[in-house]
Amino acid sequence: MNITDIELCASYWTVAGNTYPGAPSEISPFPLTERAEICGRTGWRGMGFVMDDMEASIDRYGLSGVRHIFADNNIRHVELEFLLDWHLTGERRAASNRMYARMLEISDALGVGKIKLGGGVFETKAPDTGAMRAALFDICEAAKPLGIDIVIEFLPFASINTIERGLDLFRDLGVSNGGLLVDTWHVQRGGMSAEDIRKIPTEFLRAAELDDAGPEVIGDLFNDSTHYRRPCGEGAIDIAGQIQAMLDQGYRSYWGVELISAHHRHLPLQMAATHAYDTTLRQFDAVTLPAD
Repeated sequence: MNITDIELCASYWTVAGNTYPGAPSEISPFPLTERAEICGRTGWRGMGFVMDDMEASIDRYGLSGVRHIFADNNIRHVELEFLLDWHLTGERRAASNRMYARMLEISDALGVGKIKLGGGVFETKAPDTGAMRAALFDICEAAKPLGIDIVIEFLPFASINTIERGLDLFRDLGVSNGGLLVDTWHVQRGGMSAEDIRKIPTEFLRAAELDDAGPEVIGDLFNDSTHYRRPCGEGAIDIAGQIQAMLDQGYRSYWGVELISAHHRHLPLQMAATHAYDTTLRQFDAVTLPAD
């Protein structure tokens, strides 16, 4: 492997412009054609989308039009987020099931490779691991025929907030297309390190996202996550160390970059895309790439 083998994916918020998780509208003010053209020209080989934005693009261009936009701009990796409430009961579970069915429909049409889940977001009690495992088995099995990986982000403001709790959902579950998404920000803010990443078996290390954090949390963790992330190399996280741990554990897929920042989202789109791409790729200069 050499540096030209590294493929970066602009996770949704990195090139979404002036919107953020929980905003009145999470739909990007920039049309998909502009975002994809800039991403392709900058060097990105993947893009991520929240469902509201993806649906808005489908309404505007049609599924075939969206597929052609990706192909025309060499966007090879597409991911969807963010499925919540999949382990609950009642109407919230029913709404989650409806969203997931639509995610699979879109994924089948567009060749989506990964669907991102959150586990117990904003739940302060211990996770109901049994209910989560039962639901997760069905979710993974439904995605398997389409070649989709189901990845869970462990978040410091969720009940699934550590690598160990994330692994508890997948050990001996009997699925072959499920595992963890390791986000450098969540590792750092969750009090973990590269050594914790090295505890993840290769088969459960399914996705990666790179981003940096300041030396101190600003407000609560969700506020810090939503408005104050930093480009790689401009904060306090040992990004290269975490990358090295993932590579040493056998990770060989593309690398997401999830830059959610009040400063970044107000930059001109080309500047935002270029700065996020360049600062991330530089982190691999300090990494020993595997021979394979």
